[in-house]
Amino acid sequence: MDKMKPQGMKWLFLAALLFGCGARQEKPPLDLHSMPPPPVAFTDVTQRAGIHFTHTSGAFGKKWMPETMGSGCAFLDYDGDGWLDILLVNGSDWPGHTRGDASPAHMALYRNKHDGTFTEVTQAAGLSRPIYGMGAAVGDFDNDGFEDLFVTAVGGSRLFHNVPDGHGGRKFTDVTEASRIVDTGWATSAAWLDYDRDGKLDLFVCHYVQWTPQTDQFYSVDGVRKSYARPQVYKGESCRLYHNLGGGKFEDVTRQAGILSSHSKALGVAVSDYDGDGWPDIFVANDTEANFLFHNQGDGAFKEIGEEKGITLSEQGTSRAGMGIDTADVLHNGASDILITNFSGEQLTLYRRDSSGFFSDIAARSGVGIASQTYLGFGAVFLDYDLDGWEDLFIANGHIDDDIATRGAGVTYKEPCLLFRNLGGGQFADVSAACGSALTTPRVGRGAAWGDYDNDGSPDLLVMTNGGVPALLHNENRTGNGWIRLILVGIQSNRDAIGARVRVTVGKETQTQEVKSGSSYLSSSDRRLLFGLGQAARADNVEIRWPGGKIQPLGSLEKMTPGHSLTVIEGK
Repeated sequence: MDKMKPQGMKWLFLAALLFGCGARQEKPPLDLHSMPPPPVAFTDVTQRAGIHFTHTSGAFGKKWMPETMGSGCAFLDYDGDGWLDILLVNGSDWPGHTRGDASPAHMALYRNKHDGTFTEVTQAAGLSRPIYGMGAAVGDFDNDGFEDLFVTAVGGSRLFHNVPDGHGGRKFTDVTEASRIVDTGWATSAAWLDYDRDGKLDLFVCHYVQWTPQTDQFYSVDGVRKSYARPQVYKGESCRLYHNLGGGKFEDVTRQAGILSSHSKALGVAVSDYDGDGWPDIFVANDTEANFLFHNQGDGAFKEIGEEKGITLSEQGTSRAGMGIDTADVLHNGASDILITNFSGEQLTLYRRDSSGFFSDIAARSGVGIASQTYLGFGAVFLDYDLDGWEDLFIANGHIDDDIATRGAGVTYKEPCLLFRNLGGGQFADVSAACGSALTTPRVGRGAAWGDYDNDGSPDLLVMTNGGVPALLHNENRTGNGWIRLILVGIQSNRDAIGARVRVTVGKETQTQEVKSGSSYLSSSDRRLLFGLGQAARADNVEIRWPGGKIQPLGSLEKMTPGHSLTVIEGK
């Protein structure tokens, strides 16, 4: 997280929209003065849903760097019943500094009861173990039909295998040592992908900086009192890539795959086949270092081409404080934009690829730049919150310095979330205030994920708070817009179908989505593909490109009316 550059700027999104009015219009432009935002509100249902959890940062006055970073969260269906459960990752107390009589902090797993509420099953599921957790990646690494977990941590990440509990349910067992994954150091975000397309999920793990309590260094903003250190104080740790050998074994292929780098301070990862060649590529958001684009060469190796493609630095030629990251086909042109959250004063980054394959940051003229100027963003997800068929974007914000308000910079520690509606033509409008107080309530936001936990077709949100309670935000959508959901099952491909690309045509517009792991900040979202149909009666054409490259056309799905889910098995 870069040194703050205070800017006393307010939300001027209308000016930003006017600045970008020359963009190609894939959707008729909306007049903000005559058309109110769609009738959608997010309601905080955390307590009502039975989620009682408080994140532990371990802070005890020493201002150790991990305490500022928070943890992530995940939507997953761990018991395979078709309803999303919730995992909340947690930090822990530092050795010798416990919270009085409090029990040791640990992550929490909540099972969906199918009625809008959850029950905690952490202990029964085998996850009540204290680690200084950071993030979670969800993926079925052994293709047995049940989702496994990789939890990143400070000091040693863990791999949990989903197995029967002997009573008709499911639980997780720690198989880290048996898997041969040795992921020490400070790991942050992670993602599952099948980078060699052999049908088995491999694992990419971001790493941050070389910090331990023993190597902690004094850093001060005012020259007197210790402050939380900036990442420039420490050397970075390389990201790591683990190849799935089958049989529950993995091999560290970081060096031979071209991932090893001494300039990595990675916090976010997104996997997307950006050039459409059928091989998954890897985008990495680095903090105060140039971002990475690892281009898959198709032979088991990657080539880092971030600078060549324009995603490494700001327009001013400086590195920014990249935290969260996500990708989506914003323009309905089959190409993904790249969203990256940054430090306050730096604005969001929104990269768009031109016809030559070069990315440019269009945040300022898209309407998201100025509106995000004063905020410090972490979690970042694309989602179609109003189901009109266009990908919108959500940001979880929160500063790292709890005394930032005393510096008179117009920046606060707790910050509201931001929700931007896709207006078409590459333009966005800030609709946060119009979608209810649950979004504008200030919090120290960190991890964020989306998932339709009540299966009503509208994407809900989950936000983690550093040192506080999470927020489960229910989407109350009264637009009347339709939707279809596709659940893909791989046969020759990995069972999760991670890496599959789906095109859905509705009228003159074609949406493209990829089944993916990772993205956002330390978090995992709903892997089922949700397509908004607006007021259309059906999807006119659906086509799947499976991870192995096979094309499977589904046609118009005339019998699949809006408001239904369809499970598609590869080749059937």
